[in-house]
Amino acid sequence: MVIGLTGKNASGKGEIAKMLVAGGFEYFSLSDEIRAELAARGVAPSREAMIEEGRRLRSDHGLDVLARRVVARFTPGVNQVVDSVRNPEEVRFLRTIAGFFLVAADAPVEVRFERARGRARPGDPVDPAGFEDAERRELESGDPAAQQLVATIALADFTVPNDGDMDALRASVNSTFREAARRVPRPGWDEYFVRIAQVVATRSSCVKRQVAAVVVRDKRVISTGYNGTPRNTRNCADGGCERCLSLAAPGASLGDCVCSHAEENAIVQAAFHGVSLRGATIYSTFMPCVMCTKMIINSGIAEVVYRTPYPLPAAAASLFEEAGVVARRLQ
Repeated sequence: MVIGLTGKNASGKGEIAKMLVAGGFEYFSLSDEIRAELAARGVAPSREAMIEEGRRLRSDHGLDVLARRVVARFTPGVNQVVDSVRNPEEVRFLRTIAGFFLVAADAPVEVRFERARGRARPGDPVDPAGFEDAERRELESGDPAAQQLVATIALADFTVPNDGDMDALRASVNSTFREAARRVPRPGWDEYFVRIAQVVATRSSCVKRQVAAVVVRDKRVISTGYNGTPRNTRNCADGGCERCLSLAAPGASLGDCVCSHAEENAIVQAAFHGVSLRGATIYSTFMPCVMCTKMIINSGIAEVVYRTPYPLPAAAASLFEEAGVVARRLQ
């Protein structure tokens, strides 16, 4: 899960972030990226300097530059909290990550002014009128590289009210976390096993294309295979298959190819280890050819799921239909 935090000045984003960090989230702040740039130039991080530097960075390096920088440092598999999201393009980039949610912290202006006065950051207004005037300048601007808080807050998936005590805030944060956790997308079983097949395909040394197959029964992988030359022979890329290395046209000179197909290898591997494939499902990154179709049918596999069609005759589809094997493409 990745939770981005947005909200007006002193609305409580930092407190929400602390609660999430205490719950195991890794912390990043877009404002810290700006502070680092100012520190490198020897500029004090006043509020006005922070706003201007953020505008300059977005203008020079892209409106989503701050989000891109922090995402590059994420630890895979760990929940993340990204503080101080202030531009819609930052949100759009973060939404490319599965499991991202934008949370807006909200509190009345008089409450926020008292909090801002209490923390006394350099450059913060010292009276309510100055606070509201500075906020009006920050909320929206004709410059797309500037802060666009109104537009950013409008994109929020959740709003956390922060006008009470810490216990109330903690309860609201916990409730938001639970609801976000419920919404985190997971791949279906078909997508899950085809993705595994796509990883298996990276082991292929075939110079024509990388293909893989995964055989599954009861939602458990029982065999895998990828295309390549036979066991104990030179890999295709190392000169093991002259046909593949000759830049032969797709489908041409197939009789000269010494590479085994992915489905073939998955079935042979099961036989090698004494594993029955009766009633199983085979997931392949490409539609099986006619030869592999015959092997799939004779092995007792009951279903074929593939990602990409293969430019071969329709004989494979008709064989599957006649043999009662379900064959379907995963869109």
